[in-house]
Amino acid sequence: MNEKERMLSGKLYCPCKVQDGTREKNRRILADFNTMPYSDFKKGMSLLKDLLGHLEDDAVITPPFYCDKGPQISIGKHFYANTGLLILDEAPVIIGYDVFLAPRVSIFTACHPIDALVRNLELEYAKPVTIGNDVWIGGNVVINPGVTIGNNVVIGSGSVVTKDIPDGVVAAGNPCRVIRKITDRDSNYWNQELIEYQNDPDIH
Repeated sequence: MNEKERMLSGKLYCPCKVQDGTREKNRRILADFNTMPYSDFKKGMSLLKDLLGHLEDDAVITPPFYCDKGPQISIGKHFYANTGLLILDEAPVIIGYDVFLAPRVSIFTACHPIDALVRNLELEYAKPVTIGNDVWIGGNVVINPGVTIGNNVVIGSGSVVTKDIPDGVVAAGNPCRVIRKITDRDSNYWNQELIEYQNDPDIH
């Protein structure tokens, strides 16, 4: 296996020896994207479509945005990321549909050995991250390598997600833990708020 194959399979590899051209292309595209005026938003998103493995047409990513590679990232429909999204995508990062990210969310896949002698050889390994559908992630959240976040999940601001989060919960903290389930009571409350909003004569 070459270095890139080892990287994608979760084995030890040397990042400086992954000579596939993605880093150079990444730096060029992100430099353009992050310095474009807001009026060129559509052009900027088209640049990201050329960089990322998959990005739906209705995705919105607000600069600045940084990722290590690009091709390992897949993003579904109706995605929104506020400013400062950081993705270290040495392993796949799979994001579902209807996912909203607050400012300065960080998603990490790169890992370093616990043993100092091995770590000091500048070897690392990577674990994938998966985020399901209908997920809201608060500001300054860190998602660690190997984590899966389920569907219909809210992650509170400032959380450090070190373990998998199941479907249908509110989770928060450092380390992030389940606070409570999302229930019919939540749905009923917010649907009543929606009705009030839709019936407000001042918004029509």
